Amino acid sequence: MSLATRAPGPELMDAEDLDPGTYRAVLHDLARVNTVTMARRPTLRFLDSVMRGRSTLRLLDVGFGDGDMLRSIAGWAKARGIVAQLVGIDLNPNSAGIAAAQTGRDMPIDYRTGDYAALAGQEWDVIASSLVAHHMSEAELIAFLRFMEQEARVGWFVNDLHRHRFAHVGYPLLARAARWHPIVRHDGRLSIARSFRPAEWRDLLAAANISAAKIERRFPFRLCVARRR
Repeated sequence: MSLATRAPGPELMDAEDLDPGTYRAVLHDLARVNTVTMARRPTLRFLDSVMRGRSTLRLLDVGFGDGDMLRSIAGWAKARGIVAQLVGIDLNPNSAGIAAAQTGRDMPIDYRTGDYAALAGQEWDVIASSLVAHHMSEAELIAFLRFMEQEARVGWFVNDLHRHRFAHVGYPLLARAARWHPIVRHDGRLSIARSFRPAEWRDLLAAANISAAKIERRFPFRLCVARRR
């Protein structure tokens, strides 16, 4: 597969008729992928940088999936004495129940189903997404960037993959060794092929009329976009 341009086509996990039990198994294994690949670390480091001197946090996570990122943020905030209000929004109606089942009642997390655009005007400090951007079309991503730029008072962060040959070749070996779900094996490689490169992110930011965001490379094979106010 050539990686010169983004791969077309949806991922298997995005199918509307995917069996709920299969979707649950896929989300659980994706959370394991996130742990193995240290996927949550860039977002937590971003929060460290923008939350210095702040004691409260109202955060929106777009596309929360299994909820593992929000649970990590809840633990991060508790360890720092930050009073957090964490809201996750996901288009898949099965995500909220799956995430909530793994979330302690003491965690300040509210999982919701729907379109992030409906949550405009609710005074978010930070808006974040993790491994969601590559699921979007360019037009959808530009609209999302504009939403975050308008709605996030402290900053916003996109944590996503880097369309890189080494990652594309190496992921199947890791996924096979870890015995992850077949859909996770398939979609993981396609996700890499559907993700963006730095020049493409620059074009997207320009199309959204955003000049202050920074494109940041993070290990391993992460390409993140950060806006600090």
